[in-house]
Amino acid sequence: MQQLNPLKITVLNDNIAGRWCRAEHGLSFLIEADQKILFDTGSMDLISYNAQILNIDLQQISTIVLSHGHDDHSGGLMLFQGQQLICHPDAFLKRFRKSNHTELSIKWTEDEIRSRFNLITSREPIQLSDQIFFLGEIPRETTFESKKTAFKKADGTDDFVLDDSGLAVITSKGLVVISGCAHSGICNMVIHARKVSGIKKVHQVIGGFHLQNDDNLTRETIDWMKTNEVEHIVPSHCSGFQAQVAIFREFHFLPVKAGSVIEIS
Repeated sequence: MQQLNPLKITVLNDNIAGRWCRAEHGLSFLIEADQKILFDTGSMDLISYNAQILNIDLQQISTIVLSHGHDDHSGGLMLFQGQQLICHPDAFLKRFRKSNHTELSIKWTEDEIRSRFNLITSREPIQLSDQIFFLGEIPRETTFESKKTAFKKADGTDDFVLDDSGLAVITSKGLVVISGCAHSGICNMVIHARKVSGIKKVHQVIGGFHLQNDDNLTRETIDWMKTNEVEHIVPSHCSGFQAQVAIFREFHFLPVKAGSVIEIS
């Protein structure tokens, strides 16, 4: 069996500020294993400030992956130019909140993004390196996830954020699944990550889970993770406080903040 590189996840932005790093609503993780990948870019340009504090040169990053086409994950794109940018083709849809019709799309058109990046769109998974996979479109398999949506498309129809995706990283301790928001359902994402990677053991699931309350959805998610022997769960970003408390009772995680570093050797 080949030697696997350690995995290092540096939180360039999450909703909570760290000791030295600032925060905005949004998510951005720097993923380092056998390849260096920027996963999401936050809401605006804050990751540039935090990267300087953390002594990270963003211009050394050659690949960016967008988890989905919401503005709090794509707002920092204009800090970059010339990189390979990977996302689902639906990431560029116009989309709105049902509650107040405010827009939350990517701020730039697909043509504008293509002129700036080497854009690769795919519904299918892409193996980015020996250890890292872009998961593509996530099949909705569980009976309890992704049954309602707070979003709509420009034509007024429901937007279930089919472009929602994530990363799977193979480590010596098992699979690590990294989510931006998990609009597709975090359990659905883990199911798909296992199939795509061929790795059954899941060491850690980290990122936004889009669970808000200590309700049936959150409890069924916790039960599924326990039944499927997921070892560690680290909810962040769009995971509500009550949901995080419920998850903490079962999985004693260290909360993620801007500037946090997670290392898996």
